[in-house]
Amino acid sequence: MTIQPIAAQPATAAASPASAVRAPVQTMDANVFMTLLVAQLKNQNPSAPMDSNQMMSQTIQLSMMEKTTEMATNSKEAFSLQMRSSAAQLIGHTVNYTLADGTTGSGIAGSVSYAGAVPTVTVSDVSVPLDSITGLTAPAAS
Repeated sequence: MTIQPIAAQPATAAASPASAVRAPVQTMDANVFMTLLVAQLKNQNPSAPMDSNQMMSQTIQLSMMEKTTEMATNSKEAFSLQMRSSAAQLIGHTVNYTLADGTTGSGIAGSVSYAGAVPTVTVSDVSVPLDSITGLTAPAAS
């Protein structure tokens, strides 16, 4: 049996140095934790195994981390839903607003768009982000 040498392949234009570098992970999730725990168990000294209290402590920390992450996600979703609901309730009301560039105005809110991260309310053909609305007047009773 003979071994054939492998010829070096020239670099192509499609593979740039920037695309070859992987961005570092900034968070530790359950997969990373479990990978580290399994590696620790595989490489432990058989005559001095991992302390069960330490393993239980690490498992509890993982559980707490997962629940904290879940609570943060739920909080963001609840805030988003609250913004959408608040924006929808503005329709038909007279609103005052101040845009980021300092432009002020007022008018009746006619529609709401949920396309971006912050809902936008259409006031007299001007798209106004919900966080730019500074005042609200209820419609006059008929």
